[in-house]
Amino acid sequence: MDLQGASASGTSGASLEVASLKLAKSQQEQEGKATLQLLETAADVPKPASSNPSLGANIDTYA
Repeated sequence: MDLQGASASGTSGASLEVASLKLAKSQQEQEGKATLQLLETAADVPKPASSNPSLGANIDTYA
C-alpha cells in the first residue's frame, strides 16, 4: 500500500481549496468596489427638472 500518494493528493486538494477561496474573496471584493462606484455615480446624477414648476402639481383623481 502506498499511503504517501493519498496524503500528497489530499494536501494538494486542500491547497487548491484555499486558492479557490482566495479567488472567490478577491472576486467579491471587486464586485463590492464596482457596486459602490456605481452607487456613487448614480448619486451624482441630477434629477430632471421641468421648465414649468406647476406641471404635475395637480393630480387628477377622477376615474
